[in-house]
Order: sequence, then C-alpha cells, then structure tokens
Amino acid sequence: MSKRNFAVFTALLAAVLYGISMPVSKLLLTEIPPTLMAALLYLGAGFGMLAVNLVKIAKNTEQLEAKVTKKELPYIAGTIALDVAAPILLMVGLKTTAAASASLLNNFEIVATSLIALLVFKEAVGHRMWLAITLISLSTIILSVQDFSNLNFSAGSIFIILAAICWGFENNFTRMLSIKDPLQIVIVKGFGSGIGALIIAIFLQEFSSSILYIGSALLLGFIAYGLSIYFYISAQRELGAARTCAYYAAAPFIGVILSWILLREPITGYFLVALVIMLFGTYYAITENHCHSHIHLEEAHNHRHNHSDGHHNRIHSNFTNDDSDHSHAHVHEKTEHDHEHLPDVHHKHIH
Repeated sequence: MSKRNFAVFTALLAAVLYGISMPVSKLLLTEIPPTLMAALLYLGAGFGMLAVNLVKIAKNTEQLEAKVTKKELPYIAGTIALDVAAPILLMVGLKTTAAASASLLNNFEIVATSLIALLVFKEAVGHRMWLAITLISLSTIILSVQDFSNLNFSAGSIFIILAAICWGFENNFTRMLSIKDPLQIVIVKGFGSGIGALIIAIFLQEFSSSILYIGSALLLGFIAYGLSIYFYISAQRELGAARTCAYYAAAPFIGVILSWILLREPITGYFLVALVIMLFGTYYAITENHCHSHIHLEEAHNHRHNHSDGHHNRIHSNFTNDDSDHSHAHVHEKTEHDHEHLPDVHHKHIH
C-alpha cells in the first residue's frame, strides 16, 4: 500500500472512531454535565494513549518517531486551549440538538480548516476543494436553520459551528506538529485539554456521581478521541490539514447511523437534502489531484522517514538499512521536480 493510500485509510479510520462520539455522548449527557463530559473525553484519551505508550516501552519497541521539542510548544499550547473550548461548545450544543444533525453540522470543521489552511498557513486549495467547501457550507446552513420562513437559527447549532471553527484552528496547529511522534502529541493534548476542562467544570460546579457513566465517558474518550486523534495526526503528515479533514467528513455519517439505531432519532426531509449535498461535497474534496513543477528550498528538520520516498536521497552511515523507517535531524538540498503531491511536510510551497 502506498503512503498516500495508507494515509487515506488512517484518515477514514480516524473518522469512523470519532463518528461514535456524537450519539454515545448524547446518551452520557443525561448524567454528565457538558463541561465535565468534555474533560472526561480528553482525559480518557490521555490515560488510554499513555497506557499504549507504556506497553510500547515495556516491549522495548524501537523509537522511530521524532520527539516534540521546545520549538513546538507554542502550537501545543494553542491546540490545548482550543481543545478545551471546542468540546465544551460541542457538548453545550449537543444538549439541545439531535445527535444526527450535530454530527453533520460538525462537518463545518472542513470549511473552517480549509479556509484557515489557505488564508493563514498558505496551504494550496484547488478548484475541486473550493467546490467541496461551498457544498459543505450549504448543507451546514440547511441543518442550522430551524424555520426557513423567518430564518430562525438553532442556538444549539450555533454552538456546534463555533466548536467546528475552534477545531479548524486546532487542526492547522496540529498540522504543524504532525511530523513529530503522534502518540506523544495525543498524550500531551489529552491531559492538557482534559485538565483544563476539568478545572472549568469544577469552577462551574459540574459534577457527576455515576461511576458507570464516568467510566464509559473515559472509555469513549480513549476510542473516539485518543485513537482517532492519533490516526488523524498520522494522516496529516502525508495529506495536509485541509484534505485530511475532508476525509474526516465520513465521521458524521457514522454518527447518523448510530443515532438512528441507539437514539431512534427521526430522519427529516431537510436532513436528507443536507446529507446528499454533504456527500457531493465530500466526493469533490477527496477526488482532488494536484500536480505541477515545484521547487523545494533547502530545509533542515527531524521526523520519521525512509530513503525510498524521493525526498530523502542522502545515504548515511548511521543506519544499516536506509529503506526502513527511522528518525534523525537531516537537511534537504534545494531541488526542483514535477509529480503529483499533497501539502505534506515536504510540499508547503507557495502557489
């Protein structure tokens, strides 16, 4: 399997795992207040991925990934702050919004991520991606309006869209961290965001005495946040922020199916129209191809790589098998070539 296809697979796997979160969170919110719920989800991600890391250390698994350094601290701080705000906004909105609609509304994250990637981080966005953004925005508007006769917007929908905007910024910050160890990033994000939300929950006096529900929320956090974020970051290093988020659009459809099965939520005409438009938008997002002659400027960095991908051609004596994955500080010389590519770590050039 090629690196791109594997990245697409991990992005879709991340979407499936996250798709579980909406309907299950809706059930757990009957006993757990919104801010406490957000804290438990991220703490579950932190504790779960820490356990995975301890197992990895116990097995003496070779370290292939580059460690996070002080250089990445501003982006880590930004992701933690946004990860505190986003799930709280989402849980508040989910209290008064059907889980199925909330799942699709959360796809506005694709639009926010793409616009921020384009305008702030100068990531290339092609014509098909713009069409995808337009269609997904339209479907989001349809789901947000309660009454088209007087354009009354659902308050819950507005909170969900604000959460999606927060995650749009967070996705781009995480994109800047994606060349580092994804496991380490998820642990830091999980505990940082979880503790931050927990402090807010205590201040708001949001508590729950149900051990069963608290344990379920922690487990959900590990699966739908911890593992999902891990696979999402892994995909970002190959696909870039905007395109990874486009594949992530599969998540709401998983949420819709589970909402119908678990919560017996009715499927309305507006919902079906929005769903069809969203599917077209997602199709255009994931079928975009990008190819042109481009220049790689000289660059020094440290990340997991091998010497068979066309961008790491220097042979060195530190490793006996340069075709296997490894990580170390290395320098790319200036070069120009022409091939199909995505805005991964080696293709951040201006168009």
